[in-house]
Amino acid sequence: MAPLVRRTWAPCGQTPLLWQRTNSYRKVSAIAALVVSPQRDRVRLYFRLHPNANINAPAVLSFLQSLSYHLRTPVILLWDRFLAHRARIVQAWIARKRRWRSEFLPPYAPELNPTENVWNYLKTNSMANETPYDLDSLTKAARRHSRGLQHRPRLLRSFMKHTPLFLRLK
Repeated sequence: MAPLVRRTWAPCGQTPLLWQRTNSYRKVSAIAALVVSPQRDRVRLYFRLHPNANINAPAVLSFLQSLSYHLRTPVILLWDRFLAHRARIVQAWIARKRRWRSEFLPPYAPELNPTENVWNYLKTNSMANETPYDLDSLTKAARRHSRGLQHRPRLLRSFMKHTPLFLRLK
């Protein structure tokens, strides 16, 4: 729960202090999807937070099931080779969906994954210098900043354009 410390502004002669709780290994794991509309004119961010837990195959499956509730169009999943993404129960569920396909990015290529740009932006901009005292405040801060990002379509679009993939947006 240690904050990422970035340069900040403060009144002259008043050094900003960041109070933090040490020796805390609690975390908030997140799973997200950047969804491009079939007309390629809209980008949306869907996410789910898991306080003090690791992302595993049941968590990925639950996220995909809720995502399928929101998406009624054909879906192509582009994701990294995280073990939970390749799990049998996840791939079997995708195989049962008629209009869903799963494609994997090359190994060790985070620059191709647009959601990595989302997490990098949140950590280095929105949540920089944020000093949560407990897991609940860390979860609330992550949720607040992620929801704020959902309402910034131009920024979400830039995450997609920043990857060297063949995803052309209008």
